[in-house]
Amino acid sequence: MKIGFIGLGNVGGKLSGSLIRNGHDVMVHDLNAEFVAEKVAQGATAGDNPVQMMRECDVVITCLPSPAACDAVLQQMLPEVREGKIWMEMSTTDQAEAVRLGNLVIAAGGAAVDCPVSGGCHRADTGNISIFAGCDRATFERVLPLLTTLGRRVLHTGEMGSASMLKVLTNYLATVHLVANTEALVVAKAAGMNLNTAYEAIAISSGNSFSHVTESQVILNGSRDISFTMDLVKKDIGLFQEIAERNNVPLEISPLICEIFDDGIARYGDRELSPNIIRRLEDATGLDIRAPGFPAEMTDDEPEEPGYEVTPTGLGR
Repeated sequence: MKIGFIGLGNVGGKLSGSLIRNGHDVMVHDLNAEFVAEKVAQGATAGDNPVQMMRECDVVITCLPSPAACDAVLQQMLPEVREGKIWMEMSTTDQAEAVRLGNLVIAAGGAAVDCPVSGGCHRADTGNISIFAGCDRATFERVLPLLTTLGRRVLHTGEMGSASMLKVLTNYLATVHLVANTEALVVAKAAGMNLNTAYEAIAISSGNSFSHVTESQVILNGSRDISFTMDLVKKDIGLFQEIAERNNVPLEISPLICEIFDDGIARYGDRELSPNIIRRLEDATGLDIRAPGFPAEMTDDEPEEPGYEVTPTGLGR
């Protein structure tokens, strides 16, 4: 099976690396020629454009920064879609857009999978990231061997679009946790607590979260480098807010989180690292929220192993 991979940024570059590292025949494409050259050096071949990729590959995976970019790339590929071709959308995108674009592929005779990832760039780099997959069951079983190479825990979420909905939901929760963690750390510092002790108290308690054991560490280091920027956070939480509004759910926390990141972007720029949302409180208080002994970036020390399908509680297969 020949696999095309379009989009070699923070996440896509690492996901495509898992396929190459595990011996798959991979063709890559990105607007950044340096990213392409890096993957070619690892064993991939370079694709000229999305049209060629869909024509020559059995499966084409996209991992792109916005719904508009996904649409632009898919529109180029559509004339080459036919029976047997599979499009796998690994971008974080809008649920309605995932459904619309997937239906175009299906109407052209191909199969479509909505399969974003969750768990951080450090886990994408080792093949240990989690993957949500929205598609019919038959298509899911066709692509499961690829998904279990790309990630560790794979969850079939239901129909096309369901995975994108759950991805922005989980990103929303991670963002709420990030903002709450920044407030907790600043209050701890203002109250005279040792930040190393405060970190451990949160980590071993009911206050713990995935965000705390990743983003709080790079916050306390001072690098604030989680390979994710404020504009991407704003996109993701905005997509979640749009889903809520489409379904007439009157959220209270989500609009406030959107306002906080609007303010962070206005102050520090849209490409500022997302954990630096804490700078709003550092600036307001004059406190420096750093502590010794924390890493500048996260690495995944879990050994790479074959992935597996996760079965939801109460839903036996």
